[in-house]
Amino acid sequence: MINRLHTLIYPAIALLIGCSQEPEKIIMTVSGPVPASELGTTLIHEHVLVDFIGADSTGYHRWDKEEVVKKVVPFLAEIQEFQVSTLVECTPAYLGRDPWILKALSEQTGMHLVTNTGYYGAHNNRFIPAQFHQMSAETVSQLWVEEFENGIDGSGIRPGFIKIAVDNSDTLSAAHRKIITAAALTQQKTGMVIASHTGPDAPAFEQISVLQSHNIDPSCFIWVHAQLGTLEGNIKAARLGSWVSLDNVNMKREPGSAYDVEWYAERIAALKEAGFLHRVLISHDAGWYKPEEELGGDFRGFTGIFTALIPALKSLEFSKEELDQLLVKNPREAFSLRKTAGS
Repeated sequence: MINRLHTLIYPAIALLIGCSQEPEKIIMTVSGPVPASELGTTLIHEHVLVDFIGADSTGYHRWDKEEVVKKVVPFLAEIQEFQVSTLVECTPAYLGRDPWILKALSEQTGMHLVTNTGYYGAHNNRFIPAQFHQMSAETVSQLWVEEFENGIDGSGIRPGFIKIAVDNSDTLSAAHRKIITAAALTQQKTGMVIASHTGPDAPAFEQISVLQSHNIDPSCFIWVHAQLGTLEGNIKAARLGSWVSLDNVNMKREPGSAYDVEWYAERIAALKEAGFLHRVLISHDAGWYKPEEELGGDFRGFTGIFTALIPALKSLEFSKEELDQLLVKNPREAFSLRKTAGS
């Protein structure tokens, strides 16, 4: 379908070779395409609302949109004090994705928000619609491409990336291989990056292998929860060109325990030492409004990177330029629309 989206985006995508980036880069936000240069400081994996009831029961009837917006606005205002201007919202379909809420939040705060398409296969496929299992990867991809071209659920609001999830087992199940294959086909047709909730090394590299079998460069893949992988695995993925996303930065843990702020700082420093700071993404994986709890329950804010991690990195002699690499340059590169060689 030829529409305004194609007119705005595809000339920019056509300038790209493989997944290398060329000006002018474009990001698809809930308010439409914007130049990547406008993103500024960006949080790349956060949540506004998550509904864990399951794909067979969730839906827009489960929450009051105005109540959610009222709850979340103060948390966005809080990070604006740290000059954050963009938030990538990673809640997938059938888990509480609501494009209207995100559009309202963007309008009220002036921030760029980015939503997604894709299916979340972790947790024994509880958050995938039943019809998925009778569908081919090609048919699943068609649904996701339709959202990119025409908007989500009639909202006209388009996704800016593909969010999927696989289990953390050593070998991908048939269902999860179908998910990453559908993501590959969608990437080829839309230029969206693939962010996959993954965890350990083995499923990360199996997914990268599937992408490569479809002639998709690893730079179109974000290894979400890469902190659960080994340093050696992180370096190997970064060397291939993939994005290594270290999430859950603000998890509350005792000092000295696994994955405390010092651990994150040291892992980032190790990746920097290996020469791959330009492939690292960081986030809180925080939030979120819970429909099953009164007034949405407790909400974890999005400030830990600024109040704890950045001071820890500065103590390791990270420069302002290096911090900007993590929070401005890398997100801008990772989420820019692009096409792959041979697509």
